[in-house]
Amino acid sequence: MQRVLILQHPSLGQCNLNVLNSLNLPAATPSGRTLRIPVADDFQVSETLSHALLEQSIDYAVLPDMAFSDLGLIVSDMDSTLITIECVDEIAAGVGLKEQVTEITEQAMRGELDFEQSLRRRVALLAGLDARVLQEVYDKVLQLSPGAEYLLDECKKHGVKFLLVSGGFTFFTERLQQRLGFEYQHANVLEISDSKLTGKLVGKIVDAQTKADLLAEYRAKLGLQAHQVLAMGDGANDIPMLLESGVGIAYRAKPKAQAHADACIRFGGLEAVRGWFR
Repeated sequence: MQRVLILQHPSLGQCNLNVLNSLNLPAATPSGRTLRIPVADDFQVSETLSHALLEQSIDYAVLPDMAFSDLGLIVSDMDSTLITIECVDEIAAGVGLKEQVTEITEQAMRGELDFEQSLRRRVALLAGLDARVLQEVYDKVLQLSPGAEYLLDECKKHGVKFLLVSGGFTFFTERLQQRLGFEYQHANVLEISDSKLTGKLVGKIVDAQTKADLLAEYRAKLGLQAHQVLAMGDGANDIPMLLESGVGIAYRAKPKAQAHADACIRFGGLEAVRGWFR
C-alpha cells in the first residue's frame, strides 16, 4: 500500500512549508487543514523536518494511504482521550484527595507504576464517598475532547464501529455510550454499598493487557483484518493496544505512548484522527 506523509494544521496554507522543498517529494496542495504527499516505503521524517513542523504546531505522520471507510473499528481510551479529564482524579476532589490521587495517576500513565496496583490504591482512597459525586462529576466536570463528536459522526457516516475501552469506570462509559451512540464499551466497575463507594472494584480489572485483548476480540468478532483497526490513547496502559492495532494514535500523550504510536496528535483535537485518512 502506498505510504503518505500527512501534515495537519487549522491554517496549513499559511504555514511555512519550504522545508519540504529539499526532499524531492511530489508536489501537493493543502486541502483545508491537511496535506498528503506520497512517499517511498522507507521514508522517514528527519529531525530537521520534525523540528520545523512542530515549531509551527503542525501534526504529522507517515501512514498507509487509506480511506477512512477502509477502517472497520476504532478502539479508544476514555480519560484524557475521548474526554478531557481523569475521572478518578475528579472523584477524589470530593474527599479533598485530588492532589494525592492525581500524582498516582500521573505515575501510572508515565509507566512508573503497575496500572492495576495504582488503580486499586486510588480507588481505596475513595472509600466512604457518597456515590452522588459520580453524577456530579459527569454533569459538571466531564467534557468531551475537542473534535470528539465530529469523529463519532464520521464513524457513523462511514460505517466504522467504535469501542470505548477504559481503565476508568463503567459509570462514565455507559453514560457516554448512551449520549454519543457508539457501539461498544468496557471499563471497571466501582463497588457501591448503601449509596457510598466502598473503595473496591468489582470483577476483572480492565488494564493494559485487557485493552489489547478486547481489541483483538472485537477485531475477530467483526471479521476485520489488522490494518482495519485503529487504536488511540494517551498513557502507558494504552501501549499494548496501540501495538496490537493496525494504526496506533497517541493523543496528547505521554512520551512512552508517543514512542509506540504510528501517529501522534500533539496540537489538534480528535478531528485529526479523521484527517489521517482520505
